[in-house]
Amino acid sequence: MASPGSSFWSFGSEDGSGDPENPGTARAWCQVAQKFTGGIGNKLCALLYGDAEKPAESTGNVPPRAASRKVACTCDQKPCNCPKADVNYAFLHSTDLLPACEGERPTLTFLQDVMDILLQYVVKSFDRSTKVIDFHYPNELLQEYNWELSDQPQNLEEILMHCQTTLKYAIKTGHPRYFNQLSTGLDIVGLAADWLTSTANTNMFTYEIAPVFVLLEYVTLKKMREIIGWPGGSGDGIFSPGGAISNMYAMLIARFKMFPEVKEKGMAAVPRLIAFTSEHSHFSLKKGAAALGIGTDSVILIKCDERGKMIPSDLERRILEAKQKGYVPFLVSATAGTTVYGAFDPLLAVADICKKYKIWMHVDAAWGGGLLMSRKHKWKLSGVERANSVTWNPHKMMGVPLQCSAFLVREEGLMQSCNQMHASYLFQQDKHYDLSYDTGDKALQCGRHVDVFKLWLMWRAKGTTGFEAHIDKCLELAEYLYNIIKNREGYEMVFDGKPQHTNVCFWYIPPSLRTLEDNEERMSRLSKVAPVIKARMMEYGTTMVSYQPLGDKVNFFRMVISNPAATHQDIDFLIEEIERLGQDL
Repeated sequence: MASPGSSFWSFGSEDGSGDPENPGTARAWCQVAQKFTGGIGNKLCALLYGDAEKPAESTGNVPPRAASRKVACTCDQKPCNCPKADVNYAFLHSTDLLPACEGERPTLTFLQDVMDILLQYVVKSFDRSTKVIDFHYPNELLQEYNWELSDQPQNLEEILMHCQTTLKYAIKTGHPRYFNQLSTGLDIVGLAADWLTSTANTNMFTYEIAPVFVLLEYVTLKKMREIIGWPGGSGDGIFSPGGAISNMYAMLIARFKMFPEVKEKGMAAVPRLIAFTSEHSHFSLKKGAAALGIGTDSVILIKCDERGKMIPSDLERRILEAKQKGYVPFLVSATAGTTVYGAFDPLLAVADICKKYKIWMHVDAAWGGGLLMSRKHKWKLSGVERANSVTWNPHKMMGVPLQCSAFLVREEGLMQSCNQMHASYLFQQDKHYDLSYDTGDKALQCGRHVDVFKLWLMWRAKGTTGFEAHIDKCLELAEYLYNIIKNREGYEMVFDGKPQHTNVCFWYIPPSLRTLEDNEERMSRLSKVAPVIKARMMEYGTTMVSYQPLGDKVNFFRMVISNPAATHQDIDFLIEEIERLGQDL
């Protein structure tokens, strides 16, 4: 595929013209936004640069100015003397919006009111005085609101109320005290990019209907492959609907590489295939094996050490066992950043074994891939450059809005050969442009969402150094938490030593359990502590952090940090809140 060739699409700028901290640049972007969006651009810029008061929280069920307000003007004169007619949403329906005749003004008015709701939610997401969650049990929500779909349309006033209600009970995943999942935070540039993507509403299968987005995917995936360490960013890749699908792509292509006849003839034409991954790896490897007809019994789990890292000697032992049984080892999936412990498998040792036995090496770096952006922490992925394929989820550690998962493969053309079906109504061979930019035939999907623009625009806004600062801060916060609780009364670490990622795994021991002997009764009682504290967190709405058992270890808290809005004070708050909610257990 030929390079797009223009510096506009690349990352960073020598003159600092893309610097988000440059006030002149920021104001220039605001002027552009105001020119093309009118009141919406004014509101965004006022919020971003402090030219207006913080939006007041709405009260009641009626959206602000929803019942009756002036219709937005679309003329070029600001201010203007155009007559303003009142709009009453109670008498308007979706059929009154564009493309309806005379629909432009009510459309702008309606969208500006939707934007008001969204912007208030955005601002509240960063407000520590607001709840992370307004928790209600499923039956309560079902009884309190009518969620059923009806034959007759509702008016726009009711539609705005539904928008407010939905956000009222949504989890504020951008809140600085939300630590529940690997994907946290709310990046404003990424949010803007997501809005733009939805507005464009196109599909990623051909250049003719997504020209800019296809070019941005080419540029971004190439940059990611360069960072992995593949010479010149060579290879291929695609943005997929999450890390589980990216990992399945790895299994699919590894199988095709070894037995290309499987594409036409199916699994009956190939011998028993075996994949290997660590016992701490993501469950998606087994799901992928089930979906591809390989079978979950053909995924061999390799033992891990006490820190959750794959043991290379056990990997080699299990490979030899499989070969002795006449099976064919076709893939080893190493993990760079396990879901629970945040462990990094020894990639160099795994690469040596894969080379020795001619097995496809995949690295699931969905969680840990972001550390490649940090000069301080990228050593933890040493050896990733020797992989045949990599999963990397920017929607996790890099804070890109969901979803954004990249599957990257070192050998160019392999994805196309594996997946293409030559649909002539999409991929005509006599088009007037370079057909290598029609990327849809190498994907499993036909319809494919535009996921790249969020990452690309954030990268332009932050630069690589901005992502590096984000990641370094989150790792520093994790170390701060570890240093506080490792010797604090009432806490026990799940494993010894400083965590490699932002995963900090620990038990909180209530006063009633601190003098008990370490026996079955104590473990049984301890297993109930984390679930009760978590339930109380959600009912109070103060914070959220995950828990789980693992192997022979009873329920423990797994703290993860990927939100750059979090601070030392938020970590302190979490510790104090766990103690407040658990001291009576």
